[in-house]
Amino acid sequence: MNSQRSSSSLAASLQRRTCDERPGLAVIVVSFNTRERTLACLASVFAAKHDVPLHVIVVDNDSRDGSAEAIEREFPAATVVRSGRNLGFARAVNLGVAHAEEEYLVLLNPDTIVRERSLAELLSFAKDHPEHGVYGGRTLRDDGSLDPSSCWGAPSMWSLLCFATGLSTAFPRSRVFDPESLGRWQRDTVREVPIVTGCLLLMRRRDFLQLGGLDERYFLYGEDAEFSLRAARNGHRPVIVPASTITHSVGASTGDRGRKMAMVLAGKVTMFRSIWRRPSSTVAVRLLLAGVRLRAALEQLTGRRDAMWSRAWALRSAWLPGYPRAEQTLFGREPDVSPRGEEAAA
Repeated sequence: MNSQRSSSSLAASLQRRTCDERPGLAVIVVSFNTRERTLACLASVFAAKHDVPLHVIVVDNDSRDGSAEAIEREFPAATVVRSGRNLGFARAVNLGVAHAEEEYLVLLNPDTIVRERSLAELLSFAKDHPEHGVYGGRTLRDDGSLDPSSCWGAPSMWSLLCFATGLSTAFPRSRVFDPESLGRWQRDTVREVPIVTGCLLLMRRRDFLQLGGLDERYFLYGEDAEFSLRAARNGHRPVIVPASTITHSVGASTGDRGRKMAMVLAGKVTMFRSIWRRPSSTVAVRLLLAGVRLRAALEQLTGRRDAMWSRAWALRSAWLPGYPRAEQTLFGREPDVSPRGEEAAA
């Protein structure tokens, strides 16, 4: 099925409530020039067992590699939404949700492979434990080792001070000096966490809508962290469910590591200004900047070939304003931003 909708209608779409809700699970996948990985992801989703009706919605962000056509050809049961331009992640997810009527939603990265009962286990836990509201799983790398990025700790002034001074790099996975990593926990036990990332995130559709969806000021990175923290402020208790395990090939849509880091940093700046007032947000951004400068200097001293931090430091004038301005400076275009999700749903 092929469908198209302009991003200007996202806010209105998010105002829909549960009057048209039906049982089932809507899987939202955002693709951008990841044809082969997206096809592999969808193949694993359709091959899995879900125990409920399944609706796969793929929002294609104007890919130039034939992604949309290949998906329509190989998976005619999927709804393919052609965005018409690269909307980024938050706006594309909201657009996908606007096409869903199922009771539950799951956000799934196109660079993931689900196991036979990955989504079924996650949905079963959510139904048995509705008090959590936001659910994530355990992610593994292609080689089978743990990918810890399915969840994170909340940023704090202490975690940012550790980043600024290099302590989080000197003592990685330390609960004291790298607290956002959540220590050496292997994501192998059920545990409440501050942040569930968007590579695998399940919610009831009505809860997602009541929270206002993802904040559309963000282009890429940081929007899922802000969403989890906002969900927690509204009474939800994000949780990791290790029985739901997937494989995640991190960063398939972004090749330039320095540019990717600039986008990550733009997301962090935007989040700090969302969750903290001045002067706390100003201090947080300065600590972030200091940490980037320190790592760039160390790269120059050691002659490291992969100068990711040096590139990010060189791009600091682009990411320091945060989103949505960072979208213009990083991509050379005006951001297409609807009203903030929570305002649209008010």
